[in-house]
Amino acid sequence: MTLEILMSDTLKPLRHGFFTRKGGASSGVFHGLNCGAGSSDQSDIVAINKRRVADAMEVLPENLVTIHQVHSADVVTIEEPIVGERPRADAVVTDKPGLALSILTADCQPVIFADREAGVIGAAHAGWRGALEGVLEATIEAMEKLGASRANITAVIGPTISQSAYEVGPEFLDAFLQDDAENTRFFANGKSDRMHFDLPSYGLHRLRSAGIGHAEWTRHCTYSDPERFYSYRRSTHAKEADYGRLISSVRL
Repeated sequence: MTLEILMSDTLKPLRHGFFTRKGGASSGVFHGLNCGAGSSDQSDIVAINKRRVADAMEVLPENLVTIHQVHSADVVTIEEPIVGERPRADAVVTDKPGLALSILTADCQPVIFADREAGVIGAAHAGWRGALEGVLEATIEAMEKLGASRANITAVIGPTISQSAYEVGPEFLDAFLQDDAENTRFFANGKSDRMHFDLPSYGLHRLRSAGIGHAEWTRHCTYSDPERFYSYRRSTHAKEADYGRLISSVRL
């Protein structure tokens, strides 16, 4: 089966893609293109999947750059392939051609950034915690240090969990209200004291408030489409032992 790669017209002709789970070598609960080295999938199979992604991005496997994601607002600037231990961060930027900046997700927002005129790109892993703490704005600031212009940056949010599938408790709502009382607009009432959080709308709000040129969401929900996407929450509800990780990538 060939790989399925979702792309945005606003980022073309830049080589990029939000890869679905189709076309991978993994089996069982991971069946498909699991690129999560932190999963319990076989490491040699994950390596095969990542090589397929590298081939699609037209880079050497060692130039497929991933980081050790920790749900933070930390950003690293990369000038060459990472050798050895991966830096702990949740976003990565570069102005060097040939490096495919890549993010792994399974419900959180994968966000690809680009200022094509300046030749600066970025990729961020933005779950609720990272987005709340400012990982999107930190990525933009790191790109500016490389010569990007905020007004020329395009950011695209890839497949992520949608509001209807994202049920949260009152303590979750409190964390957002403490940051900004107007964040209530991203919550809808659920059963009892439960709420439903609109993560992609919150991400778009943060991106647009930062003053970039364009921000959009591909409008794919990871939870509701098991044939195409891995989902941490769906796997948890199904009481599966583990879950796969989707990869999103961009290169100059």
